[in-house]
Amino acid sequence: MGWFWSLALRINGLAGPVVMLLYPLYASIIAIESPFKEDDQQWLTYWVLYSFITLLELGAGPVFAWIPLWSTIKLATAAWLVLPQFRGATIIYEHYVRPYFYKSAANVVDKKQQLTDSQRKFLSSMSPQARASVADFIDNNGLDAFDKLIAAANAESTKRRAES
Repeated sequence: MGWFWSLALRINGLAGPVVMLLYPLYASIIAIESPFKEDDQQWLTYWVLYSFITLLELGAGPVFAWIPLWSTIKLATAAWLVLPQFRGATIIYEHYVRPYFYKSAANVVDKKQQLTDSQRKFLSSMSPQARASVADFIDNNGLDAFDKLIAAANAESTKRRAES
């Protein structure tokens, strides 16, 4: 049975860097080059969570050393965060980080000024300069005027597609 644990430790030693660093590095580069923003969210969230776990291990390493199979648990968690079948990083972001962020932001920003998911999606497709212009527009005219502007742009786009 001693050979089994020796083999498991050696596999963890090799699989850990591959699952936690090499594959996410490759997938992050692919996400940067893709035109879609959804994969960017997955990998940015992964790197934030990976950094958090690494910092936690640096601070509490001796405590984690006492947890049986800690390296295996860490590897399984990293695989869940990384693998496209599970998209664990996105799940954690949407269920824990985003609600906490908006809950804390609600104390600073009036709830009427919070953007909807469709508005955020629309803004994420713009350049940083365009986003700054939109922020100025919202500050000057209000969020309702921004909604009307998006609706007019969608109607114009639909009209153009129908004419084509």
